[in-house]
Amino acid sequence: MNTFEICIDSVEGAVAAEEAGADRVELCSALFDGGLTPSLGTIETTMRAVSRIRVHVIVRPRAGDFIYSPFEIEAMERDVRAAVAAGAHGIVIGALTAEGDVDVPTTRRLIAAAGDVSITFHRAFDMTRDPHAALEQLIELGVHRVLTSGQEVSVLEGAPLIADLVRRAADRIVIMPGGGITPRNIARIVEATGADEYHFAALVSSDSPAVHRNPAPLMGGSLNRPEYERSGTSGTLVGQVLAAARA
Repeated sequence: MNTFEICIDSVEGAVAAEEAGADRVELCSALFDGGLTPSLGTIETTMRAVSRIRVHVIVRPRAGDFIYSPFEIEAMERDVRAAVAAGAHGIVIGALTAEGDVDVPTTRRLIAAAGDVSITFHRAFDMTRDPHAALEQLIELGVHRVLTSGQEVSVLEGAPLIADLVRRAADRIVIMPGGGITPRNIARIVEATGADEYHFAALVSSDSPAVHRNPAPLMGGSLNRPEYERSGTSGTLVGQVLAAARA
C-alpha cells in the first residue's frame, strides 16, 4: 500500500488532507517560496486539529539556496526542538555546501535536535552535484526519507533517476517522489518509479471574503500574487490523486 503525503500551508489544509484519506502532511508556510518554517502557533494548532494523520514540519528559514550561516543553523536547531516539543511526528530539513554536497555537520546537528522523530531530507537533494553520493551520505546519517523530483522540473521528467535511486536505496531509506504530481499522471509515476511514498500539493485558489478592497498597494515585492486571492488545499483534489493512484 502506497503512502501519500500532502504539502500544506495551513491548519485547514491538514484537516482537508486528513478527511480526504491522506497519510501524512508536510506543514509549511510560504509555499510560493517552496515552503518555509511555519509558526509555532500554526504547528500547535494543527496538532490539536487532527487526530489520525501524521504531521511533519519543514524547518527552512528562508527562500533561496540551502547554504546556511551559523546564525541560520542555530535558528533552525531551535525551530526543530520547538516543533518536536509541539508534537510534530517528523521534521523536514535540507542543507548543502557551496560545492553542492550534503552539509553533513549541519544535517547531523539538526537530526540530533530532532531526537527520535522521523527525518526527511527535502528537495535540497535535487540541487546536489552527485545524487548517488548524496544518497549514501544521507543513509549513513540516519535520514529516513528523501524528497526528490529526480533533479528535474517535475517527477515525470525525473522518473528515470528516481527509479534508479529506489533501486540503490534497497529499503535502506525511503525515496519519495514529489513535484508536479496530478490525478492525470500519478498512475504513470507510480509505474515508472516503483516508489512506495508520494508527495504532492493539492492547491486551489479562491476569492477573498473582503468586501472593501483597495487595489493600489501591494504587500509583497514586484513578483506577487493578487492581494484578494487565497490559496488552500482541496480535499477533493487530494481524493482524486489518491483514487487515481489506487485504481
